[in-house]
Amino acid sequence: MAETTAEVRRDIEVTRERMSDTLAQLEHKLNVMEIVRDHPWPALAVAAGAGFALANSRADVKAAAAAVKATDGASSKVGALLDDLAATLIGGVSTALSQRVDGLVSELKNALGAPTGTHAASRSTSDRQLVGYGESPARSGLQDVGLDGSRSSANPSGALGARAD
Repeated sequence: MAETTAEVRRDIEVTRERMSDTLAQLEHKLNVMEIVRDHPWPALAVAAGAGFALANSRADVKAAAAAVKATDGASSKVGALLDDLAATLIGGVSTALSQRVDGLVSELKNALGAPTGTHAASRSTSDRQLVGYGESPARSGLQDVGLDGSRSSANPSGALGARAD
């Protein structure tokens, strides 16, 4: 069994060629694009079957449950924090937008020459809140201006419309 170096090298080369041929055949057989191109309908059927099997395995529900369990409810804390942040942001944007619209309305009134006195419809939000919480417009110093320009203030009972000529 005394093999010479030349014989060992030849055996290695033959084994290398055989392995290369086997790998080329495997690559050809496992080329998915070529398989789909050669057999489109069976490939579509296999893909649909795999999709149905995956959907019925409920793996997505299991993964979501595992994620919630792994975070130990941290997602609910983050959700509450994000809700508070969103509420604050929306409230701020709403206030800024309201103030901007009120400013534009005032500018429009000035441009049209309309009376610019405080009217019940154009009271600021804080003034409406004061009246809504039981403080009378007379106590808060509010006055209504009618369309004819006459001013009226609230009577002590809180009813609007009494003239203060």
